[in-house]
Amino acid sequence: MNRRNRLLKRLNEYKYFYILVLPLLVYYIVFEYVPLYGLLLAFKQFNFAKGIWGSEWIGLDNFREIFRLNDFWIAFRNTIVIAMGRLVFEFPVPIVVALLLNEVRRAGLKKFYQVVYTFPHFLSWVIISGILVNFLGAYGVLNQILDLLGLQKVNLLVDPSHFRALLYGSSLWKDMGWGTIIYLAAIAGINPALYEAASIDGAGRFRQMIHITWPALRSTVVILFILQIGHTMSSGGGGFDQIFNLYNPAVYEVADILDTYVYRRTFSVGSSYGTSTAVGLFKSVINFALLIAANRAAKRFGQEGIY
Repeated sequence: MNRRNRLLKRLNEYKYFYILVLPLLVYYIVFEYVPLYGLLLAFKQFNFAKGIWGSEWIGLDNFREIFRLNDFWIAFRNTIVIAMGRLVFEFPVPIVVALLLNEVRRAGLKKFYQVVYTFPHFLSWVIISGILVNFLGAYGVLNQILDLLGLQKVNLLVDPSHFRALLYGSSLWKDMGWGTIIYLAAIAGINPALYEAASIDGAGRFRQMIHITWPALRSTVVILFILQIGHTMSSGGGGFDQIFNLYNPAVYEVADILDTYVYRRTFSVGSSYGTSTAVGLFKSVINFALLIAANRAAKRFGQEGIY
């Protein structure tokens, strides 16, 4: 009875907090957990007339089918390669930019840089893709300049050897500033007294950055790195919108990832909802395994991890 009274007292004490959380809880239940029953499609031969529950159960046949398809393995390879490329070429840049911006002493100039770097994040990939097409397409600004100079024209959007570099570069331009803000927020929590003490002891700004700023930032970097690893199979560690709006049949060999492959297989190739769901479930399981492995590795190296 006392335990029940304590629970009721606690609920009454924090009732407004629970009310604030309620809409978020309802959202996750309705839009995230309830649709999970659709995963049954991965194990069924879907029939529109019979619906999900009435369709024939075929076990792992959908998985066997996709594993026999060469297109699936090309998309799988591209997903891994692009995700690893993002880790190598994109992930470290916001960290470096945040460390450099933290050394800017003039507040107005620092805010100006933050606005310049962050603004592209709020642009849609549809807009950015249009800009890239106008600049880099067959009749874009770049080719017009090359034509005026008497040089050979290029079309980077249909060149498989340059397309991934285009993905990394455009993604960096768009999202570098947003990642920088996260790291700057972590840096803002560092006690200024530490810098003052280091300065009195004769440490320059570079040594302060190495011995004060970086150790304080490291836990945030590790957490975001773990989350990035856990996002590997989802749109190649980036966004579906970017690749979907930029790629074309000429670069499928290097740009077609699992998400775009599922889209084409579901809506263009032949409405194979069972195999498409199987691909989605397959990449989700791998993402989960990578997340757990990355978190355990972080803890083994003395970091906190995400749980």
